[in-house]
Amino acid sequence: MVEQLIEGFVAAFTLWNLLFITLGVAIGILFGVMPGVGGITALTLLIPVTFYMEPITAIAFLIGITKGSTSGGAIPAILLNAPGSSENVATARDGYPLAQKGKPEKAMRMALYSSVTGDFASDVVLILLAAPFAAIALKFGPAEITAVGLLAFTLIAGLSSDTLAKGLLAAAFGVFLSTVGLDRAEGTQRMTFGVIDLYDGISLNALAIGLLALSSVFSQLFDSWRTPADQLIKPKPYNKADQNLTWAEFRACIPTLFRSAYIGTFVGMLPGLGVTLAAFLGYGAAKRASKEPEEFGKGKLEGIAATEAANSAVTGANLIPTIALGIPGNIAAALLIGAFLIHGVTPGPFMMQQHGALIYGIFASMLMANAVHLIVGRAGIPIWVLSLRVPKPIILSCVVVLCVVGVYVPSSSFFEIGLMFAFALLGFFMRKTGYSLVCLFIGFLLGPLLEHSLRQTIILYDNAFVLFTRPFALPFTLLTLFFIWRFGIYHPARRRKERAAEADLNSRDIKK
Repeated sequence: MVEQLIEGFVAAFTLWNLLFITLGVAIGILFGVMPGVGGITALTLLIPVTFYMEPITAIAFLIGITKGSTSGGAIPAILLNAPGSSENVATARDGYPLAQKGKPEKAMRMALYSSVTGDFASDVVLILLAAPFAAIALKFGPAEITAVGLLAFTLIAGLSSDTLAKGLLAAAFGVFLSTVGLDRAEGTQRMTFGVIDLYDGISLNALAIGLLALSSVFSQLFDSWRTPADQLIKPKPYNKADQNLTWAEFRACIPTLFRSAYIGTFVGMLPGLGVTLAAFLGYGAAKRASKEPEEFGKGKLEGIAATEAANSAVTGANLIPTIALGIPGNIAAALLIGAFLIHGVTPGPFMMQQHGALIYGIFASMLMANAVHLIVGRAGIPIWVLSLRVPKPIILSCVVVLCVVGVYVPSSSFFEIGLMFAFALLGFFMRKTGYSLVCLFIGFLLGPLLEHSLRQTIILYDNAFVLFTRPFALPFTLLTLFFIWRFGIYHPARRRKERAAEADLNSRDIKK
């Protein structure tokens, strides 16, 4: 393997290849910055451009785009609280508060370093386990996917909401929205009401941008209107001396980085689970492991590190089922399969045997792309910080324009623009009433996967207790029950005791 990897570096380390890796990373960051556009749009637009390239250069260019777009989405999440894509939603929870404290550059440096760390760890696992892990992934049938989906809903609902009930209600509504459109199993239309634009379901792009980005704009405008100018929470002034990420701060995040990197890698190995799930699982794990969980959501560096390491780690791991089995782990991997086919390479069990030199050349290119990503991303941070000097009304206006463009460009549909504004209003009211936007979005995202796997489980096993009898499904099912108890029973009971103790203490003070 070492000899093959060295040969791969020899094949990949050319000026032409380095140029296109750099170009791919830069393009990925630029597309990632625009809410709703992201790496998928960039890949879709630029795959035809690679037709006349050498296969190794073409795939390296496209992987560079994927790596750059993931970290690029963190930039608007940190600076504007408008995530570039769904996998950066959790980044905004700590990145934006840290930027409001006058430390945007520190937040973006942490995001970049975490992204590169997650990418590198995932690429190493890809190189080591591409073939062996394929056999394990094959054992994850519909029952296992159902168990993982239920665990994801419970965990995210408990971590992202005031109460487990509110989180699960939001997630259930997201699943309900995901059922609109064509039933793939029976071929019938569900809740389309004769609207042709809904036949393919509610647009993920319109929902994500409206619910997460545009609703943030509405919320900020509403707060500015309702709150007197002298009471507005204003960002602290930018202080250049406080922007450096110290070694002590980075070292404190190292356990979080590696934990999230391997969570993201594990999620990426399993087709269909997605980058967003990895980001929130990484964030949740960091919060549970932290000695100061109450500081999460207030500008904690560990929160940024956990999210960005986890979502970036999915990129390399997604190629494990893609290369070993020919099964794409997500949309980006599916597009990469298309790029492989364009260049006469068929992903699957025989790919390593027939195109071993190309595969190890791609592995080497991925490691090189991490170094390029670090350099290009680090050079661009001061440029993005300058956007904070622009007056807020202008920034918010630009965000609205980018949101409209981000919805219209992929679809060319004014109906989806209307949907985006509808979901922005829904998101605004959910923000004001304490319901989790994240839970609704995750429910919508994982709803089709959960429905499909649950339907398959019922048909295949005809056993109400199948989640307890399948060896790979059982651990996830037990974890789900544990988190229901923890978030639904234990935490509320503890909060009631704390409130009672505090009330008792206050009453004693009053009597004195």
